[in-house]
Amino acid sequence: QVQLVESGGGLVQAGGSLRLSCTASGRTFGTYTLGWFRQAPGKEREFVAVLTWTGRTYYADSVKGRFTISRDNAKNILSLQMNSLKPEDTALYYCVADAQGMLVTNPTTYRYWGQGTQVTVSS
Repeated sequence: QVQLVESGGGLVQAGGSLRLSCTASGRTFGTYTLGWFRQAPGKEREFVAVLTWTGRTYYADSVKGRFTISRDNAKNILSLQMNSLKPEDTALYYCVADAQGMLVTNPTTYRYWGQGTQVTVSS
């Protein structure tokens, strides 16, 4: 069993930056595919970024070039550096781990989810 706890969310002005962190406990996630999803009020949960256990990264088109996903396996921490934030990035951001299939951009693929951290970008 793995527990995921996100942190780093907050309120920021458009154009600003935030760095989200996800700390895992329960077992090391060195061989897991890890990622971030988000959900805005009234919208479906959507893919943001993924980092496979082999080191490949994938990003949603809406965040490509602005967000960077990274991991520190020694510390069991997954991070999401978010730059040039826009009001449309406002959402609850979730950390996920352990993809159960190849569809890494599909939220149903992941076995473990954190509780989420709120990101609010003001215009």
